[in-house]
Amino acid sequence: MWLSEIMLQQTRTETVGPYYECFLALFPDVHALARASEQEVLKAWEGLGYYNRARNLHKAARLVAGELQGIFPTTSAKLRQLPGVGPYAAAAIASIAYDEPVPAMDGNLNRVISRLFLVEEDIGTPSVRRQLYDLGLSLMPARRAGDMNQALMDLGATICLPGTPDCARCPLQADCKSFQEGDPASLPVMQAKRPPRQVDVAVCLLFCDGKVLLVRRQEALLRGLYVFLLHEGDAGPAAALMRVRRFAPRNIFVEEVGAARHVFTHRVWNMRIYVARATACLPVKDGVWADLETLASLPLPVAMRAAKQAARQVLMEEAGGLRIDKAAE
Repeated sequence: MWLSEIMLQQTRTETVGPYYECFLALFPDVHALARASEQEVLKAWEGLGYYNRARNLHKAARLVAGELQGIFPTTSAKLRQLPGVGPYAAAAIASIAYDEPVPAMDGNLNRVISRLFLVEEDIGTPSVRRQLYDLGLSLMPARRAGDMNQALMDLGATICLPGTPDCARCPLQADCKSFQEGDPASLPVMQAKRPPRQVDVAVCLLFCDGKVLLVRRQEALLRGLYVFLLHEGDAGPAAALMRVRRFAPRNIFVEEVGAARHVFTHRVWNMRIYVARATACLPVKDGVWADLETLASLPLPVAMRAAKQAARQVLMEEAGGLRIDKAAE
């Protein structure tokens, strides 16, 4: 339950399914996850996004396996003390796994409850959120609270939809105050989200002796994952050239080979991809010169997918050329 709830945060069920199975095969229990390295965990998570979830999952596993002596918390209050487990996840795990009668207040429950009880205030307001929680708590039965949470989630996902609720099919129609007295489609009330910030990014594939340079990212966004050389804020060739000159100062030029776009929660990377070549593979702090095998083994974010494909293509072509040269010799 813990793993599935963390994976399902901001990610669709059909996307999570294969990752869930593979992750469990690699780390079948909390002790196996605790023994793994962060890089192994990030590699297993590669492509699922929101990598802080994986890092916190790993930290929580080590806490449970060590300090808690392998005993997983059984209440929502104690679950919230684990890294990466917020109010919703704690309530979902506690109610479904341990039958604690607490509401799992996700977007679906907030929408269903605001319509059911005709809550017309902004649900982003802390006092209104507390009101919705208390109303959700009033719906929880003494037993099978997990079933109630899942039923309300399913209602919100299939019938009590955003914007266009299917009230004619709703089993709670007779009890729904907004259906009886108001306009369900207008609820819940919430402020519009700000559009994500557009960021131009130069992605630089620096090659040397059949290898490409990868660096382990230190910034909060994608921290701990391997990326190619990046210059954020300018995607032009001059920015790319300035970035690679730190690692190949002499006789260097860049060639644009493609473009890509990746949407994060609060920003969008508009990327232009460049290729450059160095005459010597200088040692790089927190970096590695990766051949094809290493490139495949290291955890790279989805944002680097197009650049990784371009890098693989160059490395495969160079490997083929080396084989031809050796055969000629």
